[in-house]
Amino acid sequence: MERLGVYRDPIYIAHETGSFHPESPQRLEVIYSMLEDNGVRRLYEQCSMRKAELHEITLIHSASHFERVAATAGVPQSYLDADTQTSEDSFDAALYAAGAVLDGIDLVISGKMRNIFALVRPPGHHAERDRAMGFCLFNSIAIGAQYAIKKHALERVLIVDWDLHHGNGTQHSFYDDQRVLYFSTHQYPFYPGSGDFQETGTGIGRGFSVNVPLGMGCGDNDFYTIFKEVLEPIADLYRPQLVLVSAGFDTHFDDPLGGMKMTPDGYAALAGLVQQIANRHAEGRLLLTLEGGYSLSGLRDSVRAVIEQLAGKHQVEEGAAEGTGHDRSTDRIIETVAQMQREFWSCF
Repeated sequence: MERLGVYRDPIYIAHETGSFHPESPQRLEVIYSMLEDNGVRRLYEQCSMRKAELHEITLIHSASHFERVAATAGVPQSYLDADTQTSEDSFDAALYAAGAVLDGIDLVISGKMRNIFALVRPPGHHAERDRAMGFCLFNSIAIGAQYAIKKHALERVLIVDWDLHHGNGTQHSFYDDQRVLYFSTHQYPFYPGSGDFQETGTGIGRGFSVNVPLGMGCGDNDFYTIFKEVLEPIADLYRPQLVLVSAGFDTHFDDPLGGMKMTPDGYAALAGLVQQIANRHAEGRLLLTLEGGYSLSGLRDSVRAVIEQLAGKHQVEEGAAEGTGHDRSTDRIIETVAQMQREFWSCF
């Protein structure tokens, strides 16, 4: 069995977002309850916690943004934008969420763990250098990539973002940087409005942003085919030393915010594919952190399937694994991505 570490703690549930907010504490409550199931508890080791520090947060964010979020500590209710609400413990939760990613990176690089799943909140991939947005306070995955570069002297970090929404903050953090390859599938046009085909990077970062904007209705085989025909060949040329995943589950067929048709088996298949990339090129170093996902049952079941996949216990039906039966529009999307990326990647 693969050594899988999981981050979980009540501090992440203490981040209150107000009544009827989709990014609610109940998201983690149903996941944490599932983690206690007999068939799941033996698959992972629980990792100890630490807070990210100011000098780590400011690897990506400005000091003024850190202070703006810090000012919400102890305040019952604050709004950092129209969608992004905080409570008394939100600042601590965000520091511990980023800290889980940083500590997890240390564990996988040291070889003490092979895979990590940070089951934390608030999410992070929308947070910009000087702005909280889209339910996100600090961009944990971007902070983690920069931390891996600075502390562990890595030269090639792959970030895979399969959330329903484009990770604008993550892309902008590395848009002119070839040390991070950012790959995103996302519903488009949709919040936050970024992530079109032609967004490929700037300067020495050209070709290191790979965007796959999708219309509504894509399911397991569409996503798997895209990962197999776009992500995998690019990753094999890039040869990442670390693979990070913004694991959003709002492409689930039952999600109230999305219009996609993914199932738990589909997420397990995607996790298996990125796991294979990490095994081939990064000594197995793979870390996932939770982003979106707002159907409680869909989130619970999908996270379980991914955990079972990472631990080597999930069996995906052959059809899902092979990516057969995808929509013809998916082939057109893949060809458009290939046209945009052909200048940078010889696989196209």
